[in-house]
Amino acid sequence: MHPRQNIIEMFSTFAQLEGNKFSRWVTDTNLRRSILSYLNSSPEVDNSEKFWALYWYKSWQNNCNSLAKMHLLAYLQEPFYRASEKITTKYANNQYGLADYFQIANAEVEIILKDFNPEKSSNLRYYAVMVVSSRFREILRQRKEVNICTNWVLLRKVTKKIILEALNTAGLSPTAINQHRLAWVCFKELYVYQSSGTKKLPEPNRQLWSAITDLYNRERQTQLGFSTPKSTSEEIERWLTQTAVYIRAYLFPSVKSLNTVTVNSQDAETLDIPDLSSDSLLADIIIKEDIQNREQQVLQMSSAISNALQLLDSDSQEILRLYYQEELTQQQIVQRLQRSQPTISRRLVKGRESILAALVEWRQSLSPDLNNSVDSTLIEDISIALEEYLRIHYGNLNVKL
Repeated sequence: MHPRQNIIEMFSTFAQLEGNKFSRWVTDTNLRRSILSYLNSSPEVDNSEKFWALYWYKSWQNNCNSLAKMHLLAYLQEPFYRASEKITTKYANNQYGLADYFQIANAEVEIILKDFNPEKSSNLRYYAVMVVSSRFREILRQRKEVNICTNWVLLRKVTKKIILEALNTAGLSPTAINQHRLAWVCFKELYVYQSSGTKKLPEPNRQLWSAITDLYNRERQTQLGFSTPKSTSEEIERWLTQTAVYIRAYLFPSVKSLNTVTVNSQDAETLDIPDLSSDSLLADIIIKEDIQNREQQVLQMSSAISNALQLLDSDSQEILRLYYQEELTQQQIVQRLQRSQPTISRRLVKGRESILAALVEWRQSLSPDLNNSVDSTLIEDISIALEEYLRIHYGNLNVKL
């Protein structure tokens, strides 16, 4: 991907991908007219990308301006592509390709803008990379978690909202949806085990299937709202097995290409961008499903890190500040504080390890009944996220993509 050279291009062009590779920049004529109009009417304003990024961000924030959002989406094409390229290289054998991750990143723009705080970091590009990189890792973890679950564990984990949306997406009739939903409700009511390891719960036996079927047949008279014949245990089991298939397909759909070139009435080539303000399956792929929950988790994570920072001794706090905020090397910190290099290095490592331990503990507390294990991959991902957070926290605004 060759970088865009001027403000007009940065805020009015979109990346077109072909075969999971960057092909070219495509101009959106409406955005080009918009940015040109602002530049021509205000020649005295700062002509830097930082100025215009914050300008369009404030315009979006104050007025929910869709045009401003599209300018920012254009601006973030490069960091989205770089983050997609990096995750694809690191996890070359997973289901998604670069174009898929790039689309996922584009669909996150609303969340990125909503959570971005220019008072803490004016580098929107770097913040966007942090958010989408974390999102990619969460998708991979979630997919791994879903894939290793049995159908029965998966059915216990998901919410009613996920069930209904999965069945609707699969194209079932309203009657079939209600039958599958009631079968799932009866299943959850009776398939209960007091066990901390939820991935390998026993498969329902014939006695349990019989009990689930009896409960379904009793409840169908009042819960379905229409007359249906009694169902058999085999039928209930088949419905639930198929429901699990629908859930997996719903949570991890095939990703269609975002990069569709169209031609407008003036024969100018433009990029057809879907309405990203609408609900997106990919934006809800985490089973917790509620964006408010995600925002709450961000606050909880920030609190966990802040508390861990405050528990460090004053020397360690100062070393971390010099390293992340002033961007000093370890040797420069040695000269500043008049300490030995091994001492500085040890304090940096110990400080990060203490914060990482607090972050891992917080991560485990999110779903203690669903996934209490911490493997090396999760530790690595949390460590990367911590490094990104510390740079944002200490105001590292000099990162160049």
